[in-house]
This record gives sequence, C-alpha cells and structure tokens, in this order.
Amino acid sequence: MSHMQTPPLAPASPPRRSGGDAGAPLGDLVPGAVGPRRSVPASIARPEYVGRDAPAAYTGSHVTDDATLARMRVACRLAARALAAVGDAVVPGVTTDELDRVGHEFLVAAGAYPSTLGYRHFPKSLCTSVNEVVCHGIPDSTVLVEGDIVNVDITAFLVVDGAPGVHGDTNATFAVGQVDPVSERLITVARECMERGIDAVRPGRRVNVIGRVIEKHARRAGFGSVREFTGHGISTAFHSGLVIPHVDSAPEHDDVIEPGMTFTVEPMITLGPPTWTMWDDGWTVLTADRQRTAQFEHTLVVTDTGAEVLTIA
Repeated sequence: MSHMQTPPLAPASPPRRSGGDAGAPLGDLVPGAVGPRRSVPASIARPEYVGRDAPAAYTGSHVTDDATLARMRVACRLAARALAAVGDAVVPGVTTDELDRVGHEFLVAAGAYPSTLGYRHFPKSLCTSVNEVVCHGIPDSTVLVEGDIVNVDITAFLVVDGAPGVHGDTNATFAVGQVDPVSERLITVARECMERGIDAVRPGRRVNVIGRVIEKHARRAGFGSVREFTGHGISTAFHSGLVIPHVDSAPEHDDVIEPGMTFTVEPMITLGPPTWTMWDDGWTVLTADRQRTAQFEHTLVVTDTGAEVLTIA
C-alpha cells in the first residue's frame, strides 16, 4: 500500500465511456457494494494501529537490524505467495471481494494478519485497483470482465517467536483474460519502471534517483508516473516515514541510501497525464481522465552493492 504525500483532490465528474486516445477503453467504474469486514482469529497478533484512527509515529531507524530483517524475509515471502494465489484467481466473472477472500484466507491460514485490514480504518484485507483506479481500490461486488486489468496490493503482518511484528508489502497488475495491446504495453512498462527503480538503488545515492529513473522510463514510453503516491520505508512499521518518490523530485527527498534500509518501490504508471481524483470513500484513487493505470511493487533491502528483493515466493 503506497504512501500519500498530499491531501486528496476534489472528486471530478467521470467522462462518458468511449475509446481512449491511447487506444484502451476509457473507464466507467462505479463503486460496488462493500461486504462485511473479514474476521481474524484472536490467536493472530494484530498491528498496533488496528482499532485506532492512525498508526503510532515511527521513531526508529530506516536501517533494519539483522534480526528484524530475518523476520521480514519470512513475512515478505508469505506476501509474495499470497499475491500469487490471488493472481491465480483473477479470471473473468470473479468479484474483487472474492479476490479479497482468497488473499485474506491465505494469510490467516499462515498465521499472518492482513496489514491493510483496519489500517486507518481501511475495511478490507487487500487493495484491488481496476482499470482506471491508480491505487487503494476497496474490494467489493465489482465483477471483473474480459479485457480488464486489476492491481492486487497485499501486505502480510507477521509475529515470529514473540518478537516485534514486521510487514511485507507487494503488488502486481494482472490481465483479466485477453486485454488490448495498449493495456499489455502499459503492464509491461509499469513492471519495467519498478525493476529499473530497484536497479537504481545503490548505497550513497539519494532516494530521489529512484524516481528520476522511473519517470524517465515512463516518459520514454509515452506514459505518466504519479507523483503524490510513493514508496515507503517498511519494517516493524507499515509506513516508516521514509518516502521513495516515483518521479524526479530533486532536490526534495534527498535521503542518502544506506545498506540495511528496507523500503518499497511501487510506481503507478498512467496511459494519460498522471493527475488523479478520489471517490468519497476516501481511499479509491482514479486517473482524472479515466485512462488506465498499472502498478507493481516489491519490498527490498539495500545491500553493500545494490538491492535485494524480499517479496519473492
């Protein structure tokens, strides 16, 4: 789940459905019915923010110690397996709430808590962002149809041997059946942007280098990269306060990358301009022009020479 840098914009009226200038359908998504919050056994530890309006402020280091990193490896592998399970369930005719059920049950069966459930009162166990939804889509009664694309964003919170719990955060965009060539290209470029951002990680560099590389690749493909929603530091905190931009933000976000830092890289790439609006639910972010968007995310740890991706099954 991305970090938001700025307050939400006022919602804009959606355009009528028609062929998008970029060659993919314009979106006409409307909110569906949100089902009840899924239960988690009392035996599974909760993050401290569950039942509160906001998480406690993180005051620790952005460099993760070896013991915490070992626990994060377990949580991140679990999140990656959960994402794969949900991805296998992405087919025409499935509801996004059914995808939430699959992810929820996978994590709970492994003794993990779905980090999004109750985070700032988010009502579901993962995010499902369909077509023109940039991020933070709430699973509901929406039925996926042939040609849609959907991003699934899932995070595992895991307590190992009584030590402080840790989070592992990952997401990917899936095609629903056969999709148009432009949407296929969008998905490919979004994945490449994430990969290039990760490849740019080096100790001694500033974190804004990551965004510079991502935005350059997106622009070369003719796409946009969303500025206001960013990657983030992660460890015992879901969002530690470290901001990882997906655009060239220099001289801002000039934190020096250090070995042992753990954070996410999760660019949101748009077919049209990277401007956005938000539904009244306070979560669902959509492109302002209703053109499609895609996203990929990994949690990583900075090594002495680059980065190691942790969210791999």
